[in-house]
Amino acid sequence: MIFDTHAHYDDSLFDGDRDEVLAGLPAAGVGRVVDAGSTVRSLSRIRELTGKYEFVYGAAGLHPDEVGGLTDEVLAEIRSLLENPKFVAVGEIGLDYHWDVEPHDVQIRCFKEQIRLAHEMKKPVIVHSRAAALDTMTVIQEMYGQDGELAGSGGGLADYREGRRVPGVIHSYSGSYEQAKIYTGLGFCLGIGGVVTYPTSKKLKKVVAGIDLSYLVLETDCPYLTPEPRRGERNTSAMLSYVAEAVAGIKGVSRETVEDVTWRNAERLFGMA
Repeated sequence: MIFDTHAHYDDSLFDGDRDEVLAGLPAAGVGRVVDAGSTVRSLSRIRELTGKYEFVYGAAGLHPDEVGGLTDEVLAEIRSLLENPKFVAVGEIGLDYHWDVEPHDVQIRCFKEQIRLAHEMKKPVIVHSRAAALDTMTVIQEMYGQDGELAGSGGGLADYREGRRVPGVIHSYSGSYEQAKIYTGLGFCLGIGGVVTYPTSKKLKKVVAGIDLSYLVLETDCPYLTPEPRRGERNTSAMLSYVAEAVAGIKGVSRETVEDVTWRNAERLFGMA
């Protein structure tokens, strides 16, 4: 079975057939899905989906393009959602310097604020990083490193370092192999999606080849980032079989092995193991 660790079934591109698509996922070999929050509006939609579908879980947080709306009231709403056991992570949060919707200092401040909330609620983070690799790495090292900001907050980092908790996942990983080694050294997983199937994704293929499978999880980011050979279509979790096949080819293992190991990785990441 496949575990899709990052989807957006709350997106308006599913408004016409959302229930049909979700109802068909188990027959397509998809056993669990985490729908990641991005906007204030998305939070209530995700809550509805987690209540309607047993296999759908949620993450609550604001995308860096949306952090101008991160008020005390919104933080309280996110905290309330995280008290629901169906909400398993804080995300997607992070930095996006590609669109530059919000000033960089605001993005960094809100990124750290949501990381602190995740630590308080004992939830992992789902990290978005686009055109902001250096600053994302700096924030993660500042917060989760040996002498990081969270180190003195109740000893929680000992849990991360001893393998009892996974601090989070770098969503749609696009960094270098060297950065990947730093992230996994801190205990983070790397989210691998449709991009790994693209002929031009040489850097990501190098990461997948060199990083132990125990640190990789599968994700769609659907309805976006559709894998080959279905590019141009709307993405769904059912298409993760193409990603699993690509990872299997790179690692020299069976697709079943990739699905099994990444399932267990996702369970560990989200505290379901």
